[in-house]
Amino acid sequence: MPENLVGKVTHYFGRIGVAVVKLTASLSQGDIVHFRGSSTDFTQTVESMQIEHQPVREAKPGEEVAIKVQNRIREGDEVYKVTP
Repeated sequence: MPENLVGKVTHYFGRIGVAVVKLTASLSQGDIVHFRGSSTDFTQTVESMQIEHQPVREAKPGEEVAIKVQNRIREGDEVYKVTP
């Protein structure tokens, strides 16, 4: 399945399992994303996103969005949108 780079992880909150992603392309709730880094490699559906602690359904390039993640990730990991 094709993948497009949509952003990079700028911060990770381990206790609550939330990644902050600086977007280079738009991202919507329900999109399938692939987190990839030196020791990170997993795919999940975007269940919830927030900007400045407010829930959003989509985010645009240049915005920083908080995404609940299922696995541990690291700052600098790349985020790809999977298009079926």
